Amino acid sequence: MKTFLNFVWETLKIVVLALAIVLPIRYFIFQPFIVKGQSMEPNFQQGNYLIIDELSYRLRDPKRGEVVVFKYPYNPSQRYIKRIIGLPGETLEIKDQKVRIFDEQGREMILEENTYLPEEDLTTGDIRLTLKEKEFFVLGDNRLSSSDSRSWGVLPQSNIIGRVLFRLWPLGEVSEINAPTY
Repeated sequence: MKTFLNFVWETLKIVVLALAIVLPIRYFIFQPFIVKGQSMEPNFQQGNYLIIDELSYRLRDPKRGEVVVFKYPYNPSQRYIKRIIGLPGETLEIKDQKVRIFDEQGREMILEENTYLPEEDLTTGDIRLTLKEKEFFVLGDNRLSSSDSRSWGVLPQSNIIGRVLFRLWPLGEVSEINAPTY
């Protein structure tokens, strides 16, 4: 009987120690996410298993081109995945299938997305808006099949859960996810 109690005690200590290590990592540093839908094709497919970095944005602001997972502004129980296009303080214009970004000094940049979007993918819409502090403009990589800031508006920074750090599934596509250089 004493041996059994020792076994239970040792097992309980291991479980408590494992939970003390794993739970903070899972809830405050990294989180899994499974892609649902076509809005980020061709870069992310239905069923991709991703690891989300929840810590970076506590230490720095999101950057253009990063892929983020966030709570959908009109239903926070839903999680969306999109790419950050517009940053706080910028004016963003989508016109003639081009994305133009104007900084606070009025300098214009036409967003070159040919490193991660197929040439035939078009950014539709006719929008011009200025982002306020802690607001972002996000777009899906599959511009013709994405519910994004063009249809439901800006993304508040408080809704961002984290940035996509790694793709772990499918095994043939395991990779670190980095923002493109514009």
